Amino acid sequence: MINGNYNLLVITGPTAMGKTRVAALTASRINGEVISADSRQVYRRMNLGTGKDYDDYLVNGVSVPYHLVDIAEPGSKYNLFEFQRDFIRVYNEIVSGSSFPVVCGGSGMYIDSIVSGYRLAEVPPDINLRRELEKKSLEELTEILKSYKKLHNKTDIDTVKRAVRAIEIEKYYQENREMIRDFPALKCLVVGINAGREVRRSRISQRLRQRIENGLIDEVRSLLDEGIDSETLVYYGLEYKYVTLYLTGRLEYEEMYRKLETEIHRFAKRQMTWFRGMERRGIKIHWLDVNDPDDTKVDYILNLLLK
Repeated sequence: MINGNYNLLVITGPTAMGKTRVAALTASRINGEVISADSRQVYRRMNLGTGKDYDDYLVNGVSVPYHLVDIAEPGSKYNLFEFQRDFIRVYNEIVSGSSFPVVCGGSGMYIDSIVSGYRLAEVPPDINLRRELEKKSLEELTEILKSYKKLHNKTDIDTVKRAVRAIEIEKYYQENREMIRDFPALKCLVVGINAGREVRRSRISQRLRQRIENGLIDEVRSLLDEGIDSETLVYYGLEYKYVTLYLTGRLEYEEMYRKLETEIHRFAKRQMTWFRGMERRGIKIHWLDVNDPDDTKVDYILNLLLK
């Protein structure tokens, strides 16, 4: 039984650290269910590029229940508000069924929104604002967004569309504070899995090679063939961005591979920057070494959770 110190376990860290397997193994020991906090694993048929490995949830031949994976169609743009809404729903379902919720993922803003209890409101499109902003350059939009908030999340300024939406959201929050909902108080145990820089880089590079060999390019080609707009796939970033640029003739293969590998390394670095920022704000993250056996990691987590 879990004592009263915590009502949520969060397992996080940068990409390629084996978080899902550790989350599933831990959940299997505490009658738990896993809630994914990955901003791209929500999309169906986007498997290799988002790092879904359904076998990670299998423990002794039985699948640990998991949530918020494969819940949106490619081409849509799932956002933080929707994640919070869906997280609250799933969290309540899990605890009402006497199971223990285990959040797992590396999307820093998603993790932070749970642990810190972001107060969000659903933001409708502002057509007039969009028309005004779409005339501006990405550099101009970046400066406008900086006037609203500090730019922790660099993906907000990846493209003009993203920057326009980010400004639209911040402007709405500023003008409609009374409509922003409170996030329920949670007692979170936060555990991170990480590695030294060279080990992390090696794991990322090895995993990218495996994804390419296992059919990543064919996966992206299939999404394009089913009619998903190439710019939407670019919007999803990383694997989908660079493979789409390759398939649409805007990058040669070697250039695509090199740029993608570099960008994933940078992404992992940004993830760690986000987590360090959380720690500076007083959020305790118990860090584990990726090289430790999974059973050792699970035993350590359970010791923290049950003591």
